[in-house]
Amino acid sequence: MNNAVVAGASYVLVHVPNIMMVAGTTQLLEKENPNSDYIKKIKEHIRTYDEAVAYPPNQVYIGNISPEDLKNIKRPWYENPLKDSSRFGRYGEIMPEDEFYGLMAISDAFDLVILEREFAEAIKQKFSRHPLFSENEINRIKMVADEETIKKHLENGAIELVYEGKLVGCVRKAHDKDETLSAHVMLENLATKASAVLALRYLLKTTGIAPTDIDYIIECSEEACGDMNQRGGGNFAKAIGEIAGCGSATGADMRGFCAGPTHALISAAALVSAGVYKNVVVVAGGAAAKLGMNGRDHVNKGMPVLEDVLGGFAVLVSSNDGENPVIRLDSIGKHPIAAGAAPQAVMQNIVYNPLDRLNLKAFEVDKYAPELQNPEITEPAGAGDVPKANYKMIAAIAVKRGELKREEMDSFVEKHGVIGFAPTQGHIPSGVPFIGYAREQILAGNMTRAMIIGKGSLFLGRMTNLFDGISFIMEKNPGLKKEEKMPDISSYLAEAFREFAEYLKARGEADAPR
Repeated sequence: MNNAVVAGASYVLVHVPNIMMVAGTTQLLEKENPNSDYIKKIKEHIRTYDEAVAYPPNQVYIGNISPEDLKNIKRPWYENPLKDSSRFGRYGEIMPEDEFYGLMAISDAFDLVILEREFAEAIKQKFSRHPLFSENEINRIKMVADEETIKKHLENGAIELVYEGKLVGCVRKAHDKDETLSAHVMLENLATKASAVLALRYLLKTTGIAPTDIDYIIECSEEACGDMNQRGGGNFAKAIGEIAGCGSATGADMRGFCAGPTHALISAAALVSAGVYKNVVVVAGGAAAKLGMNGRDHVNKGMPVLEDVLGGFAVLVSSNDGENPVIRLDSIGKHPIAAGAAPQAVMQNIVYNPLDRLNLKAFEVDKYAPELQNPEITEPAGAGDVPKANYKMIAAIAVKRGELKREEMDSFVEKHGVIGFAPTQGHIPSGVPFIGYAREQILAGNMTRAMIIGKGSLFLGRMTNLFDGISFIMEKNPGLKKEEKMPDISSYLAEAFREFAEYLKARGEADAPR
């Protein structure tokens, strides 16, 4: 099988505390209670942009430090910020909220984002110094107004855009009657689209591939755009590709809750391996609704509200080049409908069944990357260390199978696990954040294979009680097989034609072939 390869990955974060307050579900529900202690206290727990940039897990996400480096930083990480931390990393950046409002305006195709005039000019100046945006793109920020006009839009159902305590813009509704095109939904969708555009732009920059060389785009976030007649119809993929300049591409959206990105990557690899497309991008933006999701627990424990960033990523899946890590399509792990949701059954199907097909033992996978949620976010909410729980289950099954001794479980978790560092945006932490780092380590010869695991809670949609899980193995590229050269038969053909011509001539044929 001619496996596809992972040719590059990008990761971005956007610090959006004000969007968190107007679009995060937890905050919106708390605001319905006029006596909410959480709403009264939350402003004291909101981080500054510089604090978000210096937060060690965020620096891991954009590639400035490794997951292994994070293990050596004392917790709580929010009390041990990194000195001289940078906004920009080798995978992407952490964008501030004011610039993100500008990026939303650039990504807006229906004049829904209106920015205050002076604010818009300031953002244009900032973007003129940004490495990703051209003058033509900056000039897409064209819907500007004074503060009084923006307030009138707010009275008509628009959602406010605030920065440093000042009203700087709004997002308008796209229809007077259709709730699926309300200002709230438009803000969510534009936030997803803009953060995905940022991730795709960085993928193009870091890989060096031309936008026009992208053939297909699969978008796999947890949002779904549409209208009242088809609420999740899409298509984010082409909308994102349009802004990123991928004029030769088409695409579609794929949804699977938290497991969606892994489904999308396997689909991308299959399309490339089958020769349908040469270069496929899997991309996702952030989920505004999940901002501040565990904020109540953070505030109650005197912590900063750590879920103040939107996540985004993009992965390039390309034809086998003999160098980049391959995606092993001959051994995909899947959680079948009949398997049940018991943790052991899940892990057997998505971890051990694919290993058995390749005659591999658990310890022969260098790293497992399941749900990589930052434990500093989930532990205060009572969810524990989610990645570690996955590794312990993998190790426990290895003991049961006789591949590991019971006393070796902790060392197995330490050696083969990846510390959680991703924001809890559902689809964002589900294995994908490790792909960029795994690719680098495999190319450097420090790793042979990693397993990327996506898991999803399908019951959240109230259509089924089923759970979901799917996985694939990234592996060192064995190199392209040398194809046997076809013998040069031109001289034989020439001789045959000459003899045939002489034969026809001898028979008196007028039109002998030359």
